[in-house]
Parts: sequence; structure tokens; C-alpha cells
Amino acid sequence: MSDFSSRLWKAVGERWREESARTNGITASIWILRELWSYLRDSTPERRRGRYGDMEYDWEHRVNTTSGGVGWRERLLGVFHSPYQPTDASLFREMMASLPIDFSEFTFVDLGSGKGRTLLMASEYPFPRIVGVEILRELDRAAQENIRVFKSPAQRCLQIESICADAREFALPDESLVLYLFNPLPETALRDVMRRLEKTARPLWIVYHNPLLKGVLAESGWLEQVGGAEGYAIYRRIASVF
Repeated sequence: MSDFSSRLWKAVGERWREESARTNGITASIWILRELWSYLRDSTPERRRGRYGDMEYDWEHRVNTTSGGVGWRERLLGVFHSPYQPTDASLFREMMASLPIDFSEFTFVDLGSGKGRTLLMASEYPFPRIVGVEILRELDRAAQENIRVFKSPAQRCLQIESICADAREFALPDESLVLYLFNPLPETALRDVMRRLEKTARPLWIVYHNPLLKGVLAESGWLEQVGGAEGYAIYRRIASVF
């Protein structure tokens, strides 16, 4: 079995088990078929052209972070992990403006960082370090190349890295963190990450873009939502937890 086939079947199995646990096996199978149909529909030439609609940032900075150039294998794997979609630059600035923190005291970590656009945008803030975690090797390679060629007069952080790893297993830095999530994980995996974070005492802010599973964070008991708007929510560790 090829590496791609192995990764695909593993991803399908994990999502099927998760959906089955929430509903039942038949419903989970229907969910998988519906997602595969959406993948095929989005593979038509017309839909593919639409994925190049986010090119303005790439043109300005001479990088390749658009979703239009993502290969069919990575798109198919994304059905069962999280489909790659770069963050809009203006929305990212709005989310960062919602954080009442001294950026120089926090490490920025993006789980499910894809081609690294968020890492590049975060470098315009004085974070001492920026880390992206991406499970798909092809997207991670693109991110590393984007980091290499990126140049911006507004850049304030040069310590940027993209790491190819599973977010559920990645050892988060033992530092004060701004954790960025663009809905990168299914529910079970997100709960795993939250349980690991709960066991640490580090100051933590979470920027959750497209918060489809915000209930997981709301149920934690150690996080509180302190901001947000349409399309995102801002959380921080409750001070009494320290």
C-alpha cells in the first residue's frame, strides 16, 4: 500500500469512528459519502478556478499560499483532516487587534498551518517565535518555501518555522502561547489537545477562526471567551487556574 493510501485510509477510519461515536455507523457512512461527493463537485474546473480567488496576498508578497494550487491528494486528505483554506489578511489583523496582550511575551502557534500564510502574517507582530504545525507533508514543504522567500517591510519576527507533525501528538512549547486554530481538527482530536493544554500552567490565549466546535472550548471549565465577532472567537485561560 502506498504512503498516500495508508494515510487516506487512516484518516477515513478515524473520522468514521468519531462520527459513529456521535451518531451511528450508518450515519457515519452517509457523512463520508456526502463529503466525498462534495470533494468531487469541488474538483470541477469551474470550482477549481474559484479557489484562486484568494491570490491578492500572494501577489503582494510573492509567495504561494492560495488554496487553488493544492493537489488532489492533499485536498482529498483534507476532507478527513481539515480542508486547506488560507486566512484572509484583513480578518487576521482584526483578530490580532482583539488580543490585549504584549505580543513580545508570547509564542505564536498555528495548529493546521497549511502553506503557512498565517505564520507569515503573524511575523508582522513582535512575537519572539512563530511555529506552524501541519500534518500534510506537501503543505508543510510549501510553507517552508514560503517562509524562505517571504519579505515584508512590516516583518518584526524572523524566528519562523513550519513543522510536519500531527497536532494531537505535537509537544506544544512550554511558553506563554497564542494558539491559532482555523477549525483544524475533528472533535475528538480537539478534545485531546485541550486536555493536554489543561495540564499546563502557561498563560494561554486561543484565537479560534471558524469556531465550529466552540462547544468543546466552552465546556472546558478552564477557558473563558473574552471576545470575538462573526467568524471567530477569542479565549483565554482563566486566571484562577494558574
